[in-house]
Amino acid sequence: MSSKFSGIIQINDLDDFIGPGQECVKPVKLEKKPTKKSGVIEISDGSGSVEKQKPQVQKAKISLDDCLACSGCVTSAETVLINQQSADELIKVIESNKKFIEDDKFCHVKKIVVSISPQSRASLAVRYNLDLATCTKKLCGFFKSYFNAEFVFDTTFSREFSLIESEREFVERFRKNELGSPDSKLPILTSSCPGWICYAEKTHGSFILPYISRVKSPQQIMGSLVKDYLCKKVFDITPDKIYHVTVMPCFDKKLESSRKDFFNDFHQSKDVDCVLSTIEIENLFQKENIDLSSMQDGILDLPFTLCKDQTSIKQELEKHESIYTHQGGGSGGYLEHVLVNSAKNLFNYDLTCDQIVYKQLRNSDFKEVNLEINGEVKLRFAIAYGFRNIQNIVQKIKKKNCTYHYIEIMACPSGCLNGGGQIRDEQTNSLSKELLQKVESIYNSVKNQIPNENKFVQQLYDSIWLGNDKENLEKNLYTTYHEIEKNTNGLAIKW
Repeated sequence: MSSKFSGIIQINDLDDFIGPGQECVKPVKLEKKPTKKSGVIEISDGSGSVEKQKPQVQKAKISLDDCLACSGCVTSAETVLINQQSADELIKVIESNKKFIEDDKFCHVKKIVVSISPQSRASLAVRYNLDLATCTKKLCGFFKSYFNAEFVFDTTFSREFSLIESEREFVERFRKNELGSPDSKLPILTSSCPGWICYAEKTHGSFILPYISRVKSPQQIMGSLVKDYLCKKVFDITPDKIYHVTVMPCFDKKLESSRKDFFNDFHQSKDVDCVLSTIEIENLFQKENIDLSSMQDGILDLPFTLCKDQTSIKQELEKHESIYTHQGGGSGGYLEHVLVNSAKNLFNYDLTCDQIVYKQLRNSDFKEVNLEINGEVKLRFAIAYGFRNIQNIVQKIKKKNCTYHYIEIMACPSGCLNGGGQIRDEQTNSLSKELLQKVESIYNSVKNQIPNENKFVQQLYDSIWLGNDKENLEKNLYTTYHEIEKNTNGLAIKW
């Protein structure tokens, strides 16, 4: 897979993107060849100076597991050569399926399910000059015809669960914190950005992890929906019989899907098997001479409409607004959803997203908003995008002078719509301000929906899958994070 990652940036560089350190090279064993004499080869130039010739070592490819096990990087996937997750791997699965069918080995055929992020759809819509609804239909048609996908889902639906649980988590932790509980640390730092999470685990470890939200990202909640709910309620098969592909705005999502926390040991199955960036989908179109705008339309499927007899899909789709978004920006709207609902649940104060007024601080990626009732500030929330702002927040927490209760954090400046895997300008090979504004406009062009009012989400909360049961909620909607010990000597890493 040709690398499309952003440039290598060390932690002390004055760039706003987080990237791995420049010395991220997997150690390799040197083959010892028998020689008559041992020792270092010395070459003299005749003037008395001696140059020691060092053995040449080739760089090794780094696997996903290698990267996650290593503490040398600042963060996740920006320069890692990721071979396990690419369009080529997906095509291999498709070809294997064809061979199994030819050989009448139907039990080995994997059902392909694709989940597309709204940020990726917006980027592709701008690239092909389509509105969001049309682009979504074309993408569904492409994946169902070209990749033989059984279902195509929108991760906006799984994000509803992420938003609802984020608000519940905050209200519970805020109340415990008010009672003096030492285990309920504030501020809560959002966790849907894997670049930020990987950086936190590897750089700040046990100090920062208690502040991070334990709610799964929309990608991984969709992974639970596909590999748990879909397997049990629709197909009646084991999760290893489904190959789940997601289309995401950044490469770091590849690393998130490869975490051990999202791996089923018993069935040897990942919740998300393959993550493709928006750029990789566009590259695939170019490679195969595919014009998205000319693709036949397909239907966006919805997990809650599915049942074993498949009779209710069409009726439910006609009732439901299948293309929608959440208010609060292109990174998911965590701050606004949590603030509006917390105002009601904690202080019985009716607040709407339209009433939220941001105060810009050092830059456009660092903003704050306060909930003030009768002249008294009750809640302090903030948005911090980009490495410099994240560093500022972490330092405030370390110095115990961070007054915020909740912070929406994203590693990329301008958030997920500006993710490293989004389509770049063809002329400049960058996501220009003008292009980003077009993507934002398309992203916000559809109707806003309030997660708590989605009856289909509530249907799943009430179903056997979740059942509002603490154990089921923990399994399917929450995760944990782990401190990664630092190795002072890279060559001492056990591979």
